[in-house]
Amino acid sequence: MLKLLSKAYIRILILAVCLGSMIISLDETTGIKMRISNLVFEAYIKLKPRPADDTIIFVDIDDASLAQIGQWPWPRTILSDMIQSIHDAGAAAIIFDGVLAEPDRTSPLHIAGLLGDDHPAKEALQSLPDNDDTLAQTIKNVGNFVAGFSHGSNPQAPILKGRILAKKDVKAYFMNPQQSGMPPFKTTAQFLRPLQKNAAGNGSFMASLDPDGVIRKTTLLFHNGKNLYPSLILEGLRVYEKNYKGYVKLDWNEAFAQNPMQSPFYAKFAGRQIPISHEGDMWIHYRPFKRSEQISARKFIDNNPDNPRPDLTDKIVFIASEAEGLKDLRATPLGNIAGVKVHMNALEQILQNAYLTRPPRALDYEFFAGIAAGTLIALLSFAINPAWLLLITGSIIGAAFGVSWHLFTAQGLLLDPVTPSLIALIIFIIASALGFLKTEADRKHIRVAFGHYISPEFMRELTGNPDKLQLGGEIKDLTIMFTDIRKFTSISEGLTPQELIALMNDFLTPMSDLVMQNRGTIDKYMGDAMMAFWNAPLDDPKHHRNACRAALGMQAALEPINQRVAQQAAKINKTPVLLRAGIGINTGPCAVGNMGSKQRFAYSTLGDAVNLASRLEGQTKTYGVGILIGESTYREVCDFAALEMDIIQVKGKKQPVHIYALLGDDNDALDANFQALSAHHEKMLQAYRNKNFEVALAALDKCRAFDQYGLNVTYDLYAKRCAEFILNPPAPDWDGVYVATSK
Repeated sequence: MLKLLSKAYIRILILAVCLGSMIISLDETTGIKMRISNLVFEAYIKLKPRPADDTIIFVDIDDASLAQIGQWPWPRTILSDMIQSIHDAGAAAIIFDGVLAEPDRTSPLHIAGLLGDDHPAKEALQSLPDNDDTLAQTIKNVGNFVAGFSHGSNPQAPILKGRILAKKDVKAYFMNPQQSGMPPFKTTAQFLRPLQKNAAGNGSFMASLDPDGVIRKTTLLFHNGKNLYPSLILEGLRVYEKNYKGYVKLDWNEAFAQNPMQSPFYAKFAGRQIPISHEGDMWIHYRPFKRSEQISARKFIDNNPDNPRPDLTDKIVFIASEAEGLKDLRATPLGNIAGVKVHMNALEQILQNAYLTRPPRALDYEFFAGIAAGTLIALLSFAINPAWLLLITGSIIGAAFGVSWHLFTAQGLLLDPVTPSLIALIIFIIASALGFLKTEADRKHIRVAFGHYISPEFMRELTGNPDKLQLGGEIKDLTIMFTDIRKFTSISEGLTPQELIALMNDFLTPMSDLVMQNRGTIDKYMGDAMMAFWNAPLDDPKHHRNACRAALGMQAALEPINQRVAQQAAKINKTPVLLRAGIGINTGPCAVGNMGSKQRFAYSTLGDAVNLASRLEGQTKTYGVGILIGESTYREVCDFAALEMDIIQVKGKKQPVHIYALLGDDNDALDANFQALSAHHEKMLQAYRNKNFEVALAALDKCRAFDQYGLNVTYDLYAKRCAEFILNPPAPDWDGVYVATSK
């Protein structure tokens, strides 16, 4: 499974499936998206409610009024007096949030009908005016009363007071439920016909609830399949504007085609343009109403001169009740409030021209933003580390909320930032998880590929930064080492297989440890030989020095091994076979990476520099030294204790190279004995290459005095060459190059 997740196309496929699944789960039909958006918009409205205006007043049939007048419903004569008093106080429009659908049971005519024909009061009662007629006359007299209708059982169509003018196609759209989603009303609860007839306006206050029961929008248009009817607030506005015989014009928003962020329709009236959605409604920008904007109804019933009536000049007055048992509680973004305050908020925002608009294609915009953000994060997850990806994801989420909030406060646009933010966040989490699993897969692969070839410390560094590893193959400068046991064939002939294996393990274990401790990579074991390299798979700027330190450590590590060999040989009265190792080191460009077949491969290296390192290991026998390094390696460790051995043309190469014996590290190079040897050795080589062979022989004698460096074989070789050249001088074009005939 982890191996599959290491493939980029698998992770892309998983991210694409997750992105698609989120889009499907957040689709409008599931309701999840709507709930998320609604929570956001409610939070916005609470954080920045619409500013207050003093135009609208709520006359409350409160508990104090009921205590004074009696239980509801009141006699229509009392309502008549109250409406007249409100009008006389200067109200510009009086809107009744309720329905007077039944005749007044306290009316004299109704009471007379309950009395017998011989009752002495019956004739007197029949001569008195009917209470409903009294109210109807008052409604006519004030001229600014707005009646309403709602859901009910009356099949008779309400009286249409304020017509809505609309083009045929606009009217057809709203009256077609399949297009607008507005079902026709067939029966209603409405004012008595005389009251409707005398009212200045008559509008619907049928509530528009969201699926969760919260009122976030108010419907402005209604229809019965024949005519379009205005809402209660549209009628209240028309009456307030003193345009009793005016019309509300409903039309397409011509700018909608160029700017789909606007509402598709407008209701135009008295110089106002009221945005209307495809469903015939309008979002409400709520604000809490203060207690000072609410007046007890008894103030307009009580004729006590000590209790003067409030001034309602140019006010829009809503009549309703917040009394216990009569309150029409509605769930809104501000919590549960009286239903009348829903209408008050809607009408007030029209007066302020402070609308909220949810663009018809808002869902498309939000999903597009989410897809774009999710795709960007998914793609970036392949290029940057999780910390930067988290910062970018946070920036995207912050930008989404910032833009959404700005559009809400500046233009009243309702765009949900949570949907794209949620998509971005989930994609980030999934991408990070996939990245983590991919890293674990890479680390597992690295542990499998390199676990036995590099040190645990180096392994931790490598697995901690797997991106630095390129297993596919690359060209880079490496330092390569070859080691070999001298006279291995002779040694193995005197040992049993078990003894030979034990000896090899005793040799290769500390040699391998030294490679790994010095940040090297073991390439392979070849019988008694070992190949290692530095600067891969991870970069090592000190690979030349680390390889040389490992080689010097190997020479030192042979001493305790040989001591154990000698002790074991002494126990069985055998002559100890001591181990001697030859080490060749060279630096140069190599191809490094996974090599082999599809069935089996290994991380290895190839190149001329590798071949030369192998040849140098072979030449350690010729010069009798433990470590030979190439010229390119020497240039990087010239401060180590190293002496030039020769200019040699190894077998298989045409270009001669300078080779050096590595005798110690940079501290050893400061030793007085080594510096003295180095001076004599340099004079010997210079004389030899200048064909001054007698001078070279004299310098050799001085060099031999420093026998602690183990260079007698080298000096014997040069002594022999000098003697031969004295007898048989070299050709005039001799350049001092020694041509090796063996590997």
